[in-house]
Amino acid sequence: MPKLTIDGREIEVADGLTVLQACELAGVEIPRFCYHERLSVAGNCRMCLVEMERSPKPVASCAMPAGEGMVIRTDTPLVEKARKGVMEFLLINHPLDCPICDQGGECDLQDQAMAYGFDRSRFDENKRAVKEKYMGPLIKTIMTRCIHCTRCVRFATEVAGVEEIGALGRGEHLEISTLENAINSELSGNLVDVCPVGALTSRPYAFTARSWELRKTYSVDTLDAVGSNIRIDTRGREVMRVLPRLHEDVNEDWLADKSRYACDGLHSQRLDRPYVRKNGKLREASWEEAFGAIRDRLTGLAGDKIAALAGDQCDAESMLALKDLMASLKSTNLDCRQDGAKLDARSRAGYLFNTGIAGIEQADAILLVAANPRWEAPLLNARIRKRFLGGGLTVGSIGVPNDLSYPVYDLGSGPDVLAELAAGRGDFAKALSAAERPMVVLGMAGLARPDGGAVLDLARQVAETFKMVREGWNGFNVLHTAAARVAGLDLGFVPGSGGRDTDGILKGAADGEIEALYLLGADEIDMSRLGEMAFVIYQGHHGDAGAHRADVILPGAAYTEKNGTYTNTEGRVQLGRLATFPPGEAREDWTILRALSEVVGTRLPYDSLGALRQRLIAVNPVFAALDTIEPAPWGDFGAAGMLDSAPFGAAIDNYYMTDPISRASETMAKCSAELGLGPLTRATGTDG
Repeated sequence: MPKLTIDGREIEVADGLTVLQACELAGVEIPRFCYHERLSVAGNCRMCLVEMERSPKPVASCAMPAGEGMVIRTDTPLVEKARKGVMEFLLINHPLDCPICDQGGECDLQDQAMAYGFDRSRFDENKRAVKEKYMGPLIKTIMTRCIHCTRCVRFATEVAGVEEIGALGRGEHLEISTLENAINSELSGNLVDVCPVGALTSRPYAFTARSWELRKTYSVDTLDAVGSNIRIDTRGREVMRVLPRLHEDVNEDWLADKSRYACDGLHSQRLDRPYVRKNGKLREASWEEAFGAIRDRLTGLAGDKIAALAGDQCDAESMLALKDLMASLKSTNLDCRQDGAKLDARSRAGYLFNTGIAGIEQADAILLVAANPRWEAPLLNARIRKRFLGGGLTVGSIGVPNDLSYPVYDLGSGPDVLAELAAGRGDFAKALSAAERPMVVLGMAGLARPDGGAVLDLARQVAETFKMVREGWNGFNVLHTAAARVAGLDLGFVPGSGGRDTDGILKGAADGEIEALYLLGADEIDMSRLGEMAFVIYQGHHGDAGAHRADVILPGAAYTEKNGTYTNTEGRVQLGRLATFPPGEAREDWTILRALSEVVGTRLPYDSLGALRQRLIAVNPVFAALDTIEPAPWGDFGAAGMLDSAPFGAAIDNYYMTDPISRASETMAKCSAELGLGPLTRATGTDG
């Protein structure tokens, strides 16, 4: 570990660090534009110049490895003059756009020009103008502002894995371009974050608000199961934008496009008051009328005639309240797996991403089974790409071939290939056997089939055959697509003794054996299977599929409008926080269930969020350990049975429209149409 002296202070740093990183560790701020902690070193902006003893000229600290005995000075007149000169060059062509620039108040160039720049310019040539470039519906470009730091080029190539941004021309004529094509990446919004000057800004957010007008709330994302840490920026009662928040073990600095840009769907097609169906039409009603209609229908109804389904974005508190309500009504017909996934709730290791998202960086062989992580979990896919770029990783896939942004061996498309691997046969078996830390990733497309239990059993056998589970390493992983799924399984929101699962509930509703069905944000089921006889109660925040079929609608809160607990695909318990209030008469979900329980005569025993969370911990202690991963003991799970030879399908057909919020988003509709995934249409509201 080299020792060097920085501004008269001796410091010891790890091998491989640069002078810039050493200065940061010593508490010295070094200005930079092209350098980014998660991208390769370009060394082309020269803003990070420092003085090094025995060097004839200032050195670029971002590209200079820290060496033994170096003497670095960052505050000398030479360094100050060099930085002012570099800033003067950078501003030669930069327009005076600060009053109208969306980066105003958050701009690295603005901040560093104030801190390190000169108060006048010696250049009086005309400024260069560059034509705006088209990069799709998410990125707005003002390329005259570009300082050619190439952060966007390096991000697209290295992190996103789409080589669609590059530089054309040389010198004064160099321009960053995509050749007028939309960026085909689920991570393209991060280009706005890495751009230090406002050349790339958010198109949906453009000219809507200033950073100092916004109230910032730290929360977690629920549009996939990664549990990305986010910052929700609001003005008044409106969510203006969603940005990533640093979490090294989950999403690092990045955020997926759907999580970032679907927030405009929070303003559309909202349910803001109760509805009751009368004479075939949904009519506005008071809370008393809605609760009264539910009470009248449930009174005298046997428990086996009542059922409940929880949706993909439910918080743990509301699912527990609904489970307790169903228990008080003596119903065991409940399920949180609305896609019909044959997950085994008996063993926690059987439904977690046991390796952990950060643990992907230790793997040297990955088997993807019926999974498309690029759409199902873009940030998890970025971790796999990051590990691939580190070298020594082999990836094989069973299922629909996809461009995952890294090389993948296509092993086949059906469960027969998985059965061969479970028996230790097949070409990829050699790679798994030779790997020190192999892992398998099982997707929902393999579990949401009639033979999903057998597929789960085979995946467990693969893990055991290739010794993926041992001290300090568990390579068996389930990749969820629903933010609520793991918490629901942890709470036991699955059929009790003699209870029906999702498929059984839908069949029972069609046959008349289920007379009352409670849908808690459940919109992804086939509503046509419910028939006409079942009394459907829908509690949710958007007028989506569930609301159209409902006989009573209870308006709930979206994830930005309530305090809730969520567990991501790796079993990490995190807290979502209220950033703004629900519209109209909508209320937080657990409070609706608590109020309803009193009306139907089975009062739930908690009157505050704190009391409900104590109940949550009593049901399962994992909810007490926030932001940690509790290793799950290995057990027996899955169900041996006949396998269907049909190929695995896809869990997601359109990345940009997977839930009520994104389906109500105009921005997501534009992305879907741009990439040819679907027509430019939006959901209609509730009838009546």
